[in-house]
Amino acid sequence: MAGLIKREDVDAVRERARIDEIVSAHVTLKPAGVGSLKGLCPFHDERSPSFHVRPQVGRWHCFGCGEGGDVISFVQKVDGLSFTEAVEHLAGTVGIQLRYEESSGGGGPRRAEEPGKRQRLLEAHRVAAEYFAEQLVAPGAGAARKFLAERSFGRADCEAFGVGYAPTGWDNLQRHLQGRGFTQAELVASGLVSQGQRGIYDRFRGRLVWPIRDVTGAVVGFGARRLYDDDQGPKYLNTPETALYKKSQVLYGIDLAKREIAKQRRVVVVEGYTDVMAAHLSGVTTAVATCGTAFGSDHAKIVRRLLGDTAAGGGLQLASGQSMGGEVIFTFDGDAAGQKAAVRAFGEDQRFYAQTFVAVEPGGMDPCELRMARGPEGVRALVDGRQPLFEFVVRTRLAEFDLDTAEGRVAALRAAAPVVAGIRDRALLPEYARMLAGWIGMDVDAVRRAVKNAPRLRGPDEQVVVRSRAGGAEADDASRPAPLPAPDPRDPVARLERQALVAVLQHPDAVDPATFDALDDDAFVVPAWRAVHEAIRAAGGIAESQGMAPGRWVEAVSDAAAEAVLPVVNELAVAPMPEDRPAAVEGYVRDVVRRLVDLGLTRRVADARSRLQRTDPTADAEAYGAAFAALLAIEKERRELRETV
Repeated sequence: MAGLIKREDVDAVRERARIDEIVSAHVTLKPAGVGSLKGLCPFHDERSPSFHVRPQVGRWHCFGCGEGGDVISFVQKVDGLSFTEAVEHLAGTVGIQLRYEESSGGGGPRRAEEPGKRQRLLEAHRVAAEYFAEQLVAPGAGAARKFLAERSFGRADCEAFGVGYAPTGWDNLQRHLQGRGFTQAELVASGLVSQGQRGIYDRFRGRLVWPIRDVTGAVVGFGARRLYDDDQGPKYLNTPETALYKKSQVLYGIDLAKREIAKQRRVVVVEGYTDVMAAHLSGVTTAVATCGTAFGSDHAKIVRRLLGDTAAGGGLQLASGQSMGGEVIFTFDGDAAGQKAAVRAFGEDQRFYAQTFVAVEPGGMDPCELRMARGPEGVRALVDGRQPLFEFVVRTRLAEFDLDTAEGRVAALRAAAPVVAGIRDRALLPEYARMLAGWIGMDVDAVRRAVKNAPRLRGPDEQVVVRSRAGGAEADDASRPAPLPAPDPRDPVARLERQALVAVLQHPDAVDPATFDALDDDAFVVPAWRAVHEAIRAAGGIAESQGMAPGRWVEAVSDAAAEAVLPVVNELAVAPMPEDRPAAVEGYVRDVVRRLVDLGLTRRVADARSRLQRTDPTADAEAYGAAFAALLAIEKERRELRETV
């Protein structure tokens, strides 16, 4: 198990990675008051901007969909990365060398022995991709250009997907990269060259080349197609397993499709590089492909992160027929190999809460062939004509039996019942059992009994896992804390308490520590605001924030907050303030905190008067005197506060 990134390095990444610059690569931000920016949320459709960024505190929050967090969580969500992947990506962007704690397995610090190696390998791949793209227009790449033209791909299409050409010869790329300062050891580690008995040589020679990028857009490997008859290698040759490239963890086209996947809640899995190109050019912009391997569990994890795939909404259908929980659509050839691929894909079905479908062209054409034969409309029609994956798998299994005989029907039922029994949405089982009965030609009740008694086919990780703030898997959806009740925005007390917390989180330097930290447990009456106040006190109060950067202060409060309180802290840290004049912000903060303290004193005055009224001076003169003195002291404190300018 790999070691965790050192906390101080994570903090350094948060501080050095400017959240406005990172977000601006995905969202057009415009000024929205003092220290605040806003734009259209990248995580849900909206016409009016409700997505706010406050660079001073390093936080973002959407007041439309409720998503929010720091710069790391933004990269996690927008690029579908894990916590560790997001930190590593940002560290590379801002030039921080990460250090790792010792792994629990005793394997030593992760990557600590090779500082900067990952960035060097990424840079080698970037340079190689540029080289291959340049070679595609060179005189010797005629066969490559002919291959693409025959499939209706023009020069602009190739540039959009970074398609290139690896020229014939043993060391063209090697010499180019060494001329750019890369060592032989780095080239071997990158997988761009191979080691032979006589030395190293280019892995890709005389082939059409596609750069394979990770979800952040960084090139991590290549896929290459044979062009010449005298090439004795495989039809498709990919980068070998390296520190960057794990074939079970990459999806071709994911960098281009990720935003649309998150927006449409749909991913279309095709089988090849040209299929991805054809799909995107036909308007199916959520298409991706595996690279030299079948769709597996690691691919499913990538897709689930981009879909936001959880139990919530799983199985519900919109009027358009699209699942609220998202859709995963597999495209396969209609031949026997395609049917086997569909059955394998069904093995991953249980990893999704999204609905899974299969789209098969009856004539056996793939998306690239469909685009050539029927144009973009043909590709779109293929996807729109999808059918539930379980139905395709069941019908494929039924085709193996002679349904004209009683023995064949019984055997078919035994083979198909576990498939239906394994469907996650239990409410759909009766209907699917009825459909199965119709396909087999058996009594509905008998089929329902068989489904009920059949062993349920479960995926290896049906349980949905969520990420903790530290980036580790820690709980399923059922164990997530219930959200705090939303305060009534019309309540003037709730409004004042909220304004005070916004001021304290965003401008702690303008708050008098002695005044705010003297507030007691009951200073906030709204449960949500009281919970935030408790987190502020647990973080050391305003006294602890003095001299601390606002972003670090908010992070300290977040660390001290309960899980259910985190979204509230984040929202308050980003919320716009009523005062938008820079010179007046400090005065506004002091005033709103003063009004909060005054409100608390007013409540204490009322409580003291109530106690005084309930005390009988004739029965207990001493208690009455103490109550009267307490009332005078509180009123004096309130009067002095109000006289303070």
